[in-house]
Amino acid sequence: MLRRSQQLGLKRLLSTIKLSSTTSQYPTGHVQPNTQPYLTPSFINNKFVKSDSQTWFDIRDPATNEVVSKVPQNTPQELEDAIAAADKAFHVWKDYSIIKRQGIAFKFVQLLRENMDRIASVIVLEQGKTFADAKGDVLRGLQVAEAACNITNDLKGQTLEVAKDMETKMIREPLGVIGSICPFNFPAMVPLWSLPLVLVTGNTAVIKPSERVPGAAMIIAQLCAEAGVPEGVVQMVHGKHDTVNKIIEDPRVKALTFVGGDKAGKYIYEKGTSLGKRVQANLGAKNHLVVLPDADKAQFVNAINGAAFGAAGQRCMAISVLVTVGPVTKEWVKDIVEDAKKLKVGSGFDSSSDLGPLINPESLTRSHEIIADSVKQGAELLLDGRSFKGEGKFAKGNFLGPTIIANCKPGIRAYDEEIFSPVLSVVNVDTIEEAVQLINNNKYGNGVSLFTQSGAAAQLFNKTIDCGQVGINVPIPVPLPMFSFTGSRGSFLGDLNFYGQAGITFLTKPKTITSLWRTELVEDLKPSTSMPTQE
Repeated sequence: MLRRSQQLGLKRLLSTIKLSSTTSQYPTGHVQPNTQPYLTPSFINNKFVKSDSQTWFDIRDPATNEVVSKVPQNTPQELEDAIAAADKAFHVWKDYSIIKRQGIAFKFVQLLRENMDRIASVIVLEQGKTFADAKGDVLRGLQVAEAACNITNDLKGQTLEVAKDMETKMIREPLGVIGSICPFNFPAMVPLWSLPLVLVTGNTAVIKPSERVPGAAMIIAQLCAEAGVPEGVVQMVHGKHDTVNKIIEDPRVKALTFVGGDKAGKYIYEKGTSLGKRVQANLGAKNHLVVLPDADKAQFVNAINGAAFGAAGQRCMAISVLVTVGPVTKEWVKDIVEDAKKLKVGSGFDSSSDLGPLINPESLTRSHEIIADSVKQGAELLLDGRSFKGEGKFAKGNFLGPTIIANCKPGIRAYDEEIFSPVLSVVNVDTIEEAVQLINNNKYGNGVSLFTQSGAAAQLFNKTIDCGQVGINVPIPVPLPMFSFTGSRGSFLGDLNFYGQAGITFLTKPKTITSLWRTELVEDLKPSTSMPTQE
């Protein structure tokens, strides 16, 4: 007779669900009102499984607030099954040769390219980005997957003959099950920050996409299976606090990756590390762009509008503070306002839209409150995006137009808080040294940019600024994945950053092996209790 867990497993095996999209068929527009919501499955042992849960969360199209799908709070048994399967698969997957894992990684990259439009379309529907921006989301994740294919070079060990006939080599081995907790703002990129490297290093993954935007991650899971990843190696689970706590607390999960807000990130980091797990956590940000009077004005104005208002400001690397240095650049803010007025707010499926909606009504309400409070605190509203209203089926959308607030400073809410919406705060200072001090006094250290034509000013800035990612005439200085995402200070908790060599080190542990194989026969061998000198 089957045990209860086996019976449950059999039942779920039969309750499978097909994905709502294919490589050639995917959403190209918003769903009609009262359309039956799609039930998002879990991904267990390379199958899309319908949850037995009685608790399901609505996923709403941010442009219309129509319910497009539902996502479950996975049951305790489902979460247990997912982690147990990943743990079991690890003991098989880690023994795959690195060449075989690399071959699967190459196939995975190919499938990601073939499905880029499909993944992007689901991001538009669930998250609200413009289609072009959603493709960029996928592309930045794809680049990590491409870099992971270099694992045969990146994971080479070290060998040294340390004494006659004695050799020591150091290799790096996989940890085991890696838990990834992902945010809403990059539904494809953030899962792909970790997953390709998890795979090529021989680990297994239990991934929790944001319950607001799970669709892209489900497609990525399908592509893993199609690429040849064995059953159990990639598991996708859903839910809120109960799911997060299970991933943190289960002893079979050896490391945790997280991208999101401060409160959740600190909780995951502190609880995970207290249980002896490795944790890397990207938290909030307040990214500044400093402009000097010698900067190329046209290049600067174009860059600041894209960096501040792209993705509706819902990027951890968005520029939310402009620091103008001196009276000349302060006057340039008028040009920024005029250019920002030209940006079109609308549906992500409309190719003429420059930015889409915020993720939910709560984010819109909070943004309105921050704008209003900042004006009460003495800031000057130069451009008010609250006046934008969608029409027709978009009347209930979470839209906020580009907003620019001048005369900001520490203590004003728009400056102090991570707004995560298309709101740009403007601060004016007299010197580059004052700008550096302002930024270094801010608790966050994710990214910063300087626009100038002076090599000396750039050198001074690079040497004195305390941020992990610095751009010179580059507004969003996120490095390509041959490097690492190096946010610092209040923007990151952990010792090893995402992707790049640091990401590989995070996902592996060192092992040294010292071997002695005598090439000459030793006849007079006596016991010795002395510390060996290895001469």
